[in-house]
Amino acid sequence: MAALPARRSGRTPTVVNPSREFEDIYDRMGQLMNFAFGLTPAVLTDMPWVPTADLSETDDAYVAQVDLPAVNKDQVEVQIQDRELIVSGEITEPEDSSSGRRRHRSSRRTGQFEFRTYLPGDVKADAVTAQLSDGVLTVTVPKSEAAKPRKIEITG
Repeated sequence: MAALPARRSGRTPTVVNPSREFEDIYDRMGQLMNFAFGLTPAVLTDMPWVPTADLSETDDAYVAQVDLPAVNKDQVEVQIQDRELIVSGEITEPEDSSSGRRRHRSSRRTGQFEFRTYLPGDVKADAVTAQLSDGVLTVTVPKSEAAKPRKIEITG
């Protein structure tokens, strides 16, 4: 196991956690950007965050896998509008006072989230299915007959 780098402050060395250092820099850069563009904390809390997701395609359907750890199905809404897939919801801040614990640090995303993507072809909106398992929401959007690939026979 590799040793963590040490920083000297005065006479006693302190252990530096590189990932924590990068998180701090990222947080400070975000605050600077928000200040530069005039975004106040009230404005920022109204903006939904975007969960990570993958969009893939089979011969019969488009499949979106959206990462939503620690989310229950009653916290998520899935919609199809024309060819746009919309996954939205809200993750509420846990109540620490009821458990008698004080939070020292939290890096989990909370608040409103929204994932939007346009699907490349026509879909059967009435046949869409969604399944939430192990923190991943899998949305399967069947293609319309016109959007499915067709094999063309070559003559001659």
